[in-house]
Parts: sequence; structure tokens; C-alpha cells
Amino acid sequence: MIELIASDMDGTLLNERMVISETNAKAILAAQKKGINFMVATGRGYTEAKPLLEEVGISCPLITLNGAQVYDEDGNVIENIGIKKDTVRDILEKVRALGLYCEMTTSHGIYSDNKAKRIESVASLIYKTNPDTSFKMAVVLAAARLEIMNINYVSQYEELLENDAIEILKMITFSEDGPTVLDPLAQELNVSGDLAITASFINNIEINNVKAQKGLALARAAEKLGISTENVMALGDNFNDVSMLQVAGYSVAVDNAEEGVKAHAKYLTSANNENGVAESILLALNNNMDQQLIDKN
Repeated sequence: MIELIASDMDGTLLNERMVISETNAKAILAAQKKGINFMVATGRGYTEAKPLLEEVGISCPLITLNGAQVYDEDGNVIENIGIKKDTVRDILEKVRALGLYCEMTTSHGIYSDNKAKRIESVASLIYKTNPDTSFKMAVVLAAARLEIMNINYVSQYEELLENDAIEILKMITFSEDGPTVLDPLAQELNVSGDLAITASFINNIEINNVKAQKGLALARAAEKLGISTENVMALGDNFNDVSMLQVAGYSVAVDNAEEGVKAHAKYLTSANNENGVAESILLALNNNMDQQLIDKN
């Protein structure tokens, strides 16, 4: 019996327009009405995720920044897990040596040192996940979405590193060359094993404290609610979702998920652009999840 549902956002709950469809929203609200707990588990920061939920009338706890920060339903921070600043400096040095753009999410919000690159990175995500959308239109859509996300801009990230009141919770770096550049960088960064390095799309890597992972945060959330992880459903599409798919008794990959991610799921639902989240929730409400079992033989 499913008592808690946790869904990733990008590539899972969000559709090609980077919003929550009416169909997905109605299914989530129906589950909540029946007493099933729902929460989002995303690589996004709170200010990036919350407006998208508010647009469709969903109120719920959030695991953000891949587990570095957890919020209750009222928007109160209940957990922070940051990266040591000496480690951040080392990461910045290696990223800059490769000429790559990166962003930081902190205890005081999301920061970028290049607005044009910020828009370009979001536009690239929209463009590559929506073949029918031109890159020019993707830029327009990206700029429009970013206007409501409260992004902070600084000339140099050193401003953040020198401020003892600011904690660095997550870093994300981008390369249009994808794994060719990013995989060796990830290996170089994590020699010590102190970091959790995942990806939410082919053109990025996301860097967290090794203790900040979606699966760990989801397990703690379930424990606080007195719910066994066997009765948890988790839905995702990319490698930053693997830890929660491994934790949940009902692990669901959307059809557009990376093949390596599907290997960690027991169930397969329709793609994010086809309301896969709603499909799984409605089957769960009717105790018909076996329809989505993955045949791994």
C-alpha cells in the first residue's frame, strides 16, 4: 500500500513546457485527498521549484538541491547539508580551467555569475528535450521562466565564499560536450569520495555533499512520518534520482528516463510529456501498479 509519493521535477513531473500539466496536478491532488503524502524531490532550489507547484495549487514538502535542503509544507527549512568552502574553491578552480559555466545554490538562494549563460543553459535543456521547439523560442521560454525564479547575480563567486553567513549547498556545471568533458571532471572532483556527483541532464553534473542525496532525504522523511520505505513510491528520470529509486518500494522510471536509470526501477510509466506521473498515481490509487512492472528477463 502506497503511503508516500515522491516525484522528481525536470524530465518527470514537468512537461516539455517546463510546467506541471493539469492532468498531473489533478492526480496529485486526488492522492492527497485520499490521505497519501506527496512531496517533490528535485535538483532545483526552493525558489525555482515552489512557483511551479503554486501555479497548479499543490502544497507539499520539498526535498531540494538533490537532498541538500529539505522544506516542510509551510516553506520552513528543516535540513541543510552544505559543501565545505575549501572544496568549493577546488571545484571552481577545476571548472574554470576547462572554461565551463557553473552555478551555486546557497543558504541565501541561487547565484549565477553570468546571466546570459544562465539563460543559455536553461534554453539548451528546453531545446534538447523538445525537438519541435526552435532554439530561439527556447531562449524566449527560458528567459520568461527565469523571471519568476529569484536568481541572484554576482560578478565573482568569491563574494559568496568570503561571506561566513552563506553556506554553499549545491554546485552545477554545464558543458554542451556532455559526458565527454563532464565524466572525466566528475572523476577528478570526487577522488576523496566526499561528494555526491550526479546529473539531471546530459549537459550537466550536479555536485553535493555525499550526505545530500535524494534517497537519504526521502528515507528520513518517510521515517518521520512513520512510513516504511516499502510503502513509498518514487518517480524519476535521471541519475540524481537513482538514490531514491533504490530506497523506494515502488520505484518508477518515466519512459524518457536514461536507460541506466531504468535499470534501478521496478516500474515503467509513460514519458513526462505524456503525464507519466499521473498515470502511475492513478494506478496506485486503484492498486494496479503491476501493469507497469518492468520485465527484466
